[in-house]
Amino acid sequence: MKEQIISAGKVSGVVALLALASCTSVQTPQTQDTQAATEQQQQAETNVLLQEWSGPYQGVPAFDKMNLADLKPAMEKAMAINLAEIEAIANNPQPATFENTIEEMERAGEELNRVFTYYGIWGSNMSTPEFREIQKEMAPKISEFSSKISQNEKLFQRIKTVYENSQKNPLPADQQRVVDLIYKNFAMEGADLSPEKKKRYAEINKELSSLYTAFGNNILADEEKYVVYFTKDQLSGLPESFVKAAAKAAADRGKPGQYAVTNTRSSMDQFLTYSDERGLREQVWKNYYSRGDNNDANDNKQNIVNILKLRKERVGLMGYDNYAEWRLQDRMAKTPEAAMELMMAVWPAATARAREEVADMQKLANATSKTKITIEPWDYRYYAEKVRKDKYDLDSDEVKQYLELGNLTQAMFFTAGELFNFDFKPVPEGSVPVFHEDVKVWEVTDKTSGEHIGLWYLDPFARQGKRSGAWATTYRAHTTFDGKKNVLSSNNSNFVKPAPGEPVLVSWDDATTFFHEFGHALHFLASNVKYPTLNSGVRDYTEFQSQLLERWLSTDKVINQFLKHYKTGEPMPKELVAKIEKAATFNQGFETTEFLASALMDMHFHLADPNNMDPDKFEKETLAKLGMPKEIVMRHRSPHFGHVFSGEGYATAYYGYMWADVLTSDASEAFTEAPGGFYDKDVAAKLVKYLFAPRNSMDPAEAYRMFRGRDAKIDALMRDRGFPVPNNQGKK
Repeated sequence: MKEQIISAGKVSGVVALLALASCTSVQTPQTQDTQAATEQQQQAETNVLLQEWSGPYQGVPAFDKMNLADLKPAMEKAMAINLAEIEAIANNPQPATFENTIEEMERAGEELNRVFTYYGIWGSNMSTPEFREIQKEMAPKISEFSSKISQNEKLFQRIKTVYENSQKNPLPADQQRVVDLIYKNFAMEGADLSPEKKKRYAEINKELSSLYTAFGNNILADEEKYVVYFTKDQLSGLPESFVKAAAKAAADRGKPGQYAVTNTRSSMDQFLTYSDERGLREQVWKNYYSRGDNNDANDNKQNIVNILKLRKERVGLMGYDNYAEWRLQDRMAKTPEAAMELMMAVWPAATARAREEVADMQKLANATSKTKITIEPWDYRYYAEKVRKDKYDLDSDEVKQYLELGNLTQAMFFTAGELFNFDFKPVPEGSVPVFHEDVKVWEVTDKTSGEHIGLWYLDPFARQGKRSGAWATTYRAHTTFDGKKNVLSSNNSNFVKPAPGEPVLVSWDDATTFFHEFGHALHFLASNVKYPTLNSGVRDYTEFQSQLLERWLSTDKVINQFLKHYKTGEPMPKELVAKIEKAATFNQGFETTEFLASALMDMHFHLADPNNMDPDKFEKETLAKLGMPKEIVMRHRSPHFGHVFSGEGYATAYYGYMWADVLTSDASEAFTEAPGGFYDKDVAAKLVKYLFAPRNSMDPAEAYRMFRGRDAKIDALMRDRGFPVPNNQGKK
């Protein structure tokens, strides 16, 4: 499963509510509120973060002119402008219509979207202590601002009027979808509450915004604080590429002549897989899995309790028993019971396979280790790699020699060309501003017509101030509302930066993640919607498209053309490909169990009573009841589970990766069953038409049925993972 946060077409993170305020310029009646917005806009003209994007490609963010001193005033002005726009809509004396209410909301918030593009870069790609202070100060202000929109009674009554009228006299399909989404979002955010409850609701959101910021910054602080240094006599087992990168990481931190394992997944994962130094492996493992759990100023345990209490109280104001019940009502799963049913259908097979994997590792350790050991969590990757070599004669480091980052990038472009008819060309150096020298930019066009579609930014390497993991986002989403807008999309990774002149060689898992995140970018670039709101996503569906794109990494056309040895240029030998295919389900016990443990804990946390909760104890006891193998830890332990506790995007929704993977496995079989396989033109056309281009303009379940001709079934997922297929092979 992948590490990512995606924003789909609008402002992301703590201001997800602002998606309701949307994009582009405002044209409202000439009221006092409109005049206020005009005055604010004039004041904003001198702040680069608020200025309209200029330059080529319909204008691009001025990343080269970002100045942190401009951020706070830009945010405050943008919020004031947007509130004036919203007030103008809410106080329009004319009866509420789709045109004067919903469309005007779709137009509002242009300045705000620009500011939050920069805010997102500082928050995710180049954070500093100075930014974190601004973030801490602004989080409650942003929450208050969001509440002023979601609790604007006049605005909601206009939205409600349009919604109720549309139930009697349906609108065109895309307009109806926009109205439905906006109305239901407002209702879910307490727009129908009494004044007293609205007040408390807003107070809770404000408190939560500060807690989310603190939680995320505590994780980042521990990632920066804990670095394991080692010496030349401790290099045994490590690949040459990692050794060179570790030497550079140590030198960059003022320790030339030593080697460093940074506290990020890419660095940790490689070290635990290859290092023969068991004591160092344990130290690296403990550093990584104790992030936010060190009983110091960056400890997140009390933050978890506070967040859970506030979430439960907030949804209680609207009559819900728990947060999960409230959150899942607009997801594909609909109920926490349905999500739990899927996870528990897979869990027994995953843990059973994990126990088999541990037995294989223990047997090998008994035969090869100089001292008697019992497999511990910091041994799992190391001995799994040795079992892989022993069982399948498959060496992960050998595979890496064929997974060079530049070639993988070209492989993704090829896939996009075959499925979407997209062409990627590097933009002239210096023609598009970037926020760091590592960032590269490509123009995306239609291969046949040459029509410009958008830009794709890539920020590939880990560095201080950049959060760990991999993610995708958009700086501008496609719409045809008030003129056609191109797409500015980005992918962000944390590959270990090599020493100068050295290639970037990545693992098969990291290559898969690279394709996954590119799938999100293609979902943005393929968008064919009119209204900005329709670029939003449904959390347990939006991972489907990206997980599906992973499948093209292992297709013959990609392997033969792009998986070339970084020295010889020879394509990956057929014998090695056969070994990879034979080992395709290897270690699925570990991978599925570590993911499901996090997803199940996410749900259990939100179904439990948070009063008097000890998060560490609750995590340990819940996993014990589930039968969690002691040799495996959750992919994201609770104190650093940023998906769930540094915002709300994945809260009670982390299961969505597996829900989406049911769709992925089922959809991939549509390709394997087709005459042209994964490059079948007819199936690819349906893929784009029903699964990528519509974004959220149609119900995801209906979109999938249009593509597949039926609902997805769980049996394809179980086959993919090498697990027994349940006898009751019903619909998911």
